[in-house]
Amino acid sequence: MGNIISVHSFRGGTGKSNTTANIGCSLAILGYRVGIVDTDIQSPGIHVLFGLESEDTEHALNDYLWGRCDITDVARDVSHLLTSHNQPDKGSIFLIPSSLKTSEITRVLREGYDVGLLNDGFQQLLQGLDLDFLMIDTHPGLNEETLLSITVSDALVLILRPDRQDFQGTAVTVDVARQLDVPKMVLVANKVPAVFNKDSLKQQIESTYSVPVAGVLPVCEEMFQLGSSDIFCLRYPDHPYSLVIRSIVQHLLD
Repeated sequence: MGNIISVHSFRGGTGKSNTTANIGCSLAILGYRVGIVDTDIQSPGIHVLFGLESEDTEHALNDYLWGRCDITDVARDVSHLLTSHNQPDKGSIFLIPSSLKTSEITRVLREGYDVGLLNDGFQQLLQGLDLDFLMIDTHPGLNEETLLSITVSDALVLILRPDRQDFQGTAVTVDVARQLDVPKMVLVANKVPAVFNKDSLKQQIESTYSVPVAGVLPVCEEMFQLGSSDIFCLRYPDHPYSLVIRSIVQHLLD
């Protein structure tokens, strides 16, 4: 049975989906079978990074949650992105997107869904796709879905920016994760300006939360230029950002 890794942030705009996609692809490059689930059903978007449009997906996670299909029917094999960027064709990566249709999003907001089905779906994906890792791109903040994702995770990656609001919100999430006995928890500082001393920031964060910092990701112009049109570490494998992503992956594997 594979491992579940949840990637979470207390606030939106931290770059959580980008980080999830880059960690997932970096694991696949190493030869692992990786699934990525977009459980940010209210504001989905990670599919854009993998070049998918809403009309490209026959099924979405919403269809599984409302009993229209099996969750494995939602999975899209996007492993071709590895070879298209001249990366070793060792592992595989599957994307389980949420629907971008307005009617589907408003139904979620109006009616909700059975959160308990998510855990069943996670286990079916691990078994049905023979995954080594299942990554969960969560909805920001703390709600029922997020708590479930944290509870069933083997590892939790918390993303924060060097911002006082992020620091306070992350403290709440760390406390909740400890109460839920998450086996492994790491922090990742993202969108860190070049003027910051990264070593000092790392020490400050670790001292504040008593949680290891797996990486400090810099602000980079190339990320803005890419505009969510590709996976950064595949497009720029030797960029300092990509090197930090690989160090985060190694931290998770350790």
